[in-house]
Amino acid sequence: MNDDPDPNTVASALLASIGVLVRRARQVPVEGGLTMPERTALSQLDRAGPTTSSALAREAQITAQAMGATLNALRARGLVERRPDPDDGRRVVLTVTDAGRQALKDKRNARAELLARAMTSGAFTPAELKQLAATTALLERLAQNI
Repeated sequence: MNDDPDPNTVASALLASIGVLVRRARQVPVEGGLTMPERTALSQLDRAGPTTSSALAREAQITAQAMGATLNALRARGLVERRPDPDDGRRVVLTVTDAGRQALKDKRNARAELLARAMTSGAFTPAELKQLAATTALLERLAQNI
């Protein structure tokens, strides 16, 4: 009899459990925190570098108007700034400010602290913590192979 796990069953269980984990972690309130659309736009802008509002809207698959409203809120808080496009002075590109990078970092740190508290609350044994630590490399490798 074959005791090897079925990849389809493992994939379904991973997607379900990771989905719950990500949703719960995203719900962590952070003082002066970002809304989900703001965090998404800011993260995209941070990863991609200076770009236009319309390019961000295409990437996020939302309307230009919705992205414009999100970016205006980020600009009002000093998290994003507009600059002339160095390649085409008629266009404007958006960049993340230092305050914007800090807001993203604060959100990530709050999530990591939430997970650390959950792990150290007594709900996990030292052996289980070792299993979780070993799993991170496997999950990263899985993500790279998608």
